Amino acid sequence: MPRIASSLVLLFAGGCSAGQRATVATAPSPELAAVVSTSDSGAQEPAAKSEPGPSHGTPCGDLGCRQYESARDAFLDALASDPLVVGVGEAHAPKRASVPSAATRFTSDLLPALAGRVSDLLVELMMPPRGCTDAAAEVREKQRPVTSLQAEHNQNEYVVMGEKARGLGIVPDVLRPSCAEIDTVNHAGDGAIRASLELIAELARKQAIQLVDRDAASKGDSGKMVVLYGGLLHNDLAPRPDMVAWSYAPALDAYVHERFVAIDLIVPEFIGDDESWRSLGWWPHYDRAKLGAKVTLFRTGERSFVLVFAAT
Repeated sequence: MPRIASSLVLLFAGGCSAGQRATVATAPSPELAAVVSTSDSGAQEPAAKSEPGPSHGTPCGDLGCRQYESARDAFLDALASDPLVVGVGEAHAPKRASVPSAATRFTSDLLPALAGRVSDLLVELMMPPRGCTDAAAEVREKQRPVTSLQAEHNQNEYVVMGEKARGLGIVPDVLRPSCAEIDTVNHAGDGAIRASLELIAELARKQAIQLVDRDAASKGDSGKMVVLYGGLLHNDLAPRPDMVAWSYAPALDAYVHERFVAIDLIVPEFIGDDESWRSLGWWPHYDRAKLGAKVTLFRTGERSFVLVFAAT
């Protein structure tokens, strides 16, 4: 990743944490709903319909619950189906978080395990063109109701993640909106946050497809994975109807003929007990007192997983 932190304006428009979902829910626009309900003609051949699932770890209950000694073991077990695209989602670290975030743990513990298997890492930071930095700053201000609830270091952790990836031979990149797309968010009025979430999903979809197509035509990268990292709203393979425009996952899954895996990374200390958290299917099955000593992996749907780190 270029040293963008000091040279260009960065727009951090991370997807909401689980605890923020209900505050910005809205019906998707017809245009973006169509994006995730149809697909382009994929460049890869369909994979076999049988889907290998996690086979290691210790069974621990419903939703295919399995426990592991390390997050690395759980993460690699979730990739047993040999995907071409992996959508990693996180519940962003809240303000005053006292334990390492999901992004930090992914960078230090999980990313090295992907060396040689991944061609590109696309992180959820948006870099606007130089010609519209003022407009980008305006968008960033409009996002403050969401980003003000997140830890101040979240953006820097994504930059560190990109630098780590490059050192592992994985090409990092950010989302690259046009000035016109930035203006669309600015002109959305009270819907600026929703427009930002839609733009993230659309940019991620388009850029990931470009990377998949390039890999398919490359002898060196053919068969390698493309990994997207960002908020857990954007990698949902079965999003709620009012959030469908915020997820790139259904369209990418169709494009690579079901060779897509979604993995949410959860820090147990960040798990809340409000309506938004309780609405998550795995929430009632995670008992920190019983499961917190080890890493827990839930299978929440077809090619969809939730990895809960061990309690600190």
